[in-house]
Amino acid sequence: MGAGHAKAPPSILQRAVALLARREHSRAELTRKLTRLQSDNEGPLEIEAALDQLEAKGMLSNERFATAMVRNRGERFGAARISQELRQHGIDSDLLRQSIDQLKQTELERARGVWRKKFGVRARNDVERARQIRFMTARGFAPDVILRVVKGVADAD
Repeated sequence: MGAGHAKAPPSILQRAVALLARREHSRAELTRKLTRLQSDNEGPLEIEAALDQLEAKGMLSNERFATAMVRNRGERFGAARISQELRQHGIDSDLLRQSIDQLKQTELERARGVWRKKFGVRARNDVERARQIRFMTARGFAPDVILRVVKGVADAD
């Protein structure tokens, strides 16, 4: 047995596959992570080539990432917040618009669910109402939706 033979570090492609095995990533997010992990003899061209290879094999997909984010975050956050997060992950405007249009269709229903889970009862005064509105705003729900939920307008629609 040869002593002193160090095992070669994983390639960029191997590191990318390992990251994707844990969860979906956008191409921009994976580029940032791999850039931090790259060794001295690896550069941006090698990262781009590895990501191109993964996209060609269907292992990396911004569409799948956006769908997963909308599904995972949609129960707790509004369209504005998720839109901001998708933008930070480098999702292009067409895909972003499709994802957010899908979310806006269920915004009121989702906001009611978040409000019920957190508060469950109507605010008794302006201070409580303001606190509820701030919470829902921080979650990224639309102002008109927040007012409908917090004030209990047309709770049956």
